[in-house]
Amino acid sequence: MNQENEYVLEQAKAHNVKFVNLWFTDILGYLKSFAITVEELALSLEEGQGFDGSSIQGFARIDESDMVAMPDAATFRVLPWRPTDGGAVARMFCDIYRPDGTPYSCDPRYVLKRNLQGAAELGFTFYVGPELEYFYFRSDSGEPEVLDQAGYFDRTPHDEAIDLRRETVLTLEQMDIKVEYSHHEVAPSQHEIDLRYTDALTMADNAMTYRLVVKEIALRHGLYATFMPKPIFAENGSGMHTHQSLFRGDRNAFFEPDDPTHLSDIARQYIAGLLRHGPEITLITNQWINSYKRLVPGYEAPVYLSWAFTNRSDLIRVPAYKLGREKATRVEYRAPDPACNPYLAFAVMLAAGLQGIENKYECPPPVERNVYEMSEEDRETLGIGSLPPDLLSAIELAENSELLRKTLGEEMHGKLIENKRIEWDEYRAQVTSWELEKYLPIL
Repeated sequence: MNQENEYVLEQAKAHNVKFVNLWFTDILGYLKSFAITVEELALSLEEGQGFDGSSIQGFARIDESDMVAMPDAATFRVLPWRPTDGGAVARMFCDIYRPDGTPYSCDPRYVLKRNLQGAAELGFTFYVGPELEYFYFRSDSGEPEVLDQAGYFDRTPHDEAIDLRRETVLTLEQMDIKVEYSHHEVAPSQHEIDLRYTDALTMADNAMTYRLVVKEIALRHGLYATFMPKPIFAENGSGMHTHQSLFRGDRNAFFEPDDPTHLSDIARQYIAGLLRHGPEITLITNQWINSYKRLVPGYEAPVYLSWAFTNRSDLIRVPAYKLGREKATRVEYRAPDPACNPYLAFAVMLAAGLQGIENKYECPPPVERNVYEMSEEDRETLGIGSLPPDLLSAIELAENSELLRKTLGEEMHGKLIENKRIEWDEYRAQVTSWELEKYLPIL
């Protein structure tokens, strides 16, 4: 047994762990789990645990097929919110394999790892720092009932949300997930906790854990937390602005000391890749019907394919350089929402950026005007396109995308398109309250 596995067994004993939850993520980004007892842990670390692989298919279920969940020893953590009577509960993220030992191509964690390996072969390590926004509501049913009427960075008098955020941050840190800061967001009852920048695989695991912890802490207090992109009409939706950079060893490949803006050619080519391929990767970064209720002008969500250094209406923002902070030079991609599958979202953003670098795409000039306030003619003159307006448009772009086929793999690409068409067909068959209110009295 290797040292990592021995360390896990020692930690399980030291923390009196009785159950270990084996976590993995399905195609749509839902966290899946099954539990083993600590007595099975040693064998599971060596050989994995078999399970029914149809659970990873999302809506497009297949006949039962055997898969093997192989725990990643580096992800062993005790779950602080679980009871310890009779023994503590821990978790480990798993990589999914077929019984013959080959990686399962529809495992989102495998897709990200494969793309990170591609970046490594070019000499790059991919770092990300997502900002996941969410809402607290009184319950998960009926008209959303907010906890406050506060706004961006407001310091409200003592209320439930302050304690919820505090408890959430402390819980995350108990699990070795570093937090930079937390604050109230723009909409009523909307909040954000920002995770410390790290490598993309660790961050994808952390993002999955973060979403669960936020919900667990809310439920403990009789409330509901949601990462739904647009739960309240006429209010800002929730985004997952993703800061990203490429490093070569300890050097930030996005930083150029001799450039007036301190942005390297590699960074500009990466931006150009994101701009060119942004529409076709939107199905991954914004995968739900509701995602496109957020991507409309006027609510701080990006719609148009432009970039800038200061303007927050653009799809891509480059935060201002601070003297002596070369490693902090980064690109912020503002389209994703927090209900995406983070493994796939990080993979496709990386792939789009690397496509720009490998093909030396020319980066258009930054747009420092407010793109929303431009006329359609001005945007056309400047060559500023837009993201797809709805899920169907996103599906059609993704279905014909060679970049996505390569990034996701043929099997994952096909399964994802199948899942999203099921969702669209279910949606378009609905009769909504808007239709009843508008049409029933007059037709």
